[in-house]
Amino acid sequence: MLPKNIWIAAVVCAVLVGVTAPIATAAPNRARIERVVPEGPTQSAAYVYSAAMRKTVKVQILTPSSQTRTAGTTSRPTLYMLGGLGEEDPNNSIWLLKTDIVKFFADKNVNVVLPIAGNGSFYTDWRHDDPVLGRYRWETFLTRELPPLLEDRFGANNSRAIAGLSMGAGSALVLAARHPQFYRSAASYSGCYSASDASGQISARSIVRSFGGNADNMWGPVNDPQWVAHDVVRQAAGLRGTDVYVSVGSGLPGRYDAPGYPGNDKPADRVLVGGAIELGSLACTRALQSALAAQRIPARFQFVNPGTHSWPYWVDQLHSSWPVIDRALNR
Repeated sequence: MLPKNIWIAAVVCAVLVGVTAPIATAAPNRARIERVVPEGPTQSAAYVYSAAMRKTVKVQILTPSSQTRTAGTTSRPTLYMLGGLGEEDPNNSIWLLKTDIVKFFADKNVNVVLPIAGNGSFYTDWRHDDPVLGRYRWETFLTRELPPLLEDRFGANNSRAIAGLSMGAGSALVLAARHPQFYRSAASYSGCYSASDASGQISARSIVRSFGGNADNMWGPVNDPQWVAHDVVRQAAGLRGTDVYVSVGSGLPGRYDAPGYPGNDKPADRVLVGGAIELGSLACTRALQSALAAQRIPARFQFVNPGTHSWPYWVDQLHSSWPVIDRALNR
C-alpha cells in the first residue's frame, strides 16, 4: 500500500490533470457546399454555407458545354464575376439577367462563378455587423472559403481570374491587389478605385446608405486606415504580376442610349444619370491609370467613346476583355 502522503499527492495530481486537460468539443463550423441544383444545360446553383458570414449563400456556376470541354483535361480555370451595387433578383446574378454570358461562355473551357452578393457589400469584410445589412465577410468568402470548395466540386484548378462592373469593378481590383497572385487576371468595367479620398469615400458611403447601412461598420470612420487599405490607387503595387484590363466610357450617349433601343426603357435616365456616373468613373479610371504608370505596372486601358454607365457597353467590354483574361488563365 502506498504511503499516505504519496496517495494524497497522486489524488491531487489526478484532479489537476482532470481540471486542466482539454475538453473534447465538436469540430467548428466550416464552409461547405450544402447542395447543388442544376439550372440549365451549363448552369448550376451551389448553396454554400459560409462559416464567416454564418449563412448560406447562393452561387451560380457556368461550366462549358460537354461538346466544348477540352479533351484530355481534368480541370479548368475559374473566372469570378462580381455585379454592381445590388442584385435585381435575389435568386439570380444580374450578369445572367442582363448579358449573354450563358451563350458566350458555353464554348469556352472555363468555369464562371457568379456570387449573389449582399446589397452595397463592396464584396469586402466589414469590421462590424450592420444592424440593417447584417454580417458581411465577402473577402473571406471569395478568397478563402469558396475557391477550394468549387475547385473540388466543379473540376477546376487554381488558375483564377476576377472581373466586376460598377461597384464590383473596384471590388475586383481591390481583391486582386490585396491578394497578389491569387488571381492571374483582373478586369473592371466602369468603376471607381480611390476609396480613401474625399470623393471616393463620399461615393462609397452614399452607396451603403442607400441600402440603409452605415459605412462606419465597413471600414470605420473617415480617417480609419482601412479606407486606405481598400484603395486600389494606394494599393496598386499589389497588382504587379496580374494581367489587368480596365474599361470606361466617356459619358457621352451612343446608339445603345437611343430611345427605342431594346431594354432602354428610360432613355433620359440612361443619358443624364448614366452619363454623369460614367463621367465620374472616367475620372477614377484616369487616376488609376496614372498610379499604375507611375509604378510601371502594365495594364490595358480601354476608353470607350461614346459610352454611358449601362449594360450594353459592359457586354461589349466583357467580350473585349476575354482574350486578356483567357491568355492569363492559360499561361
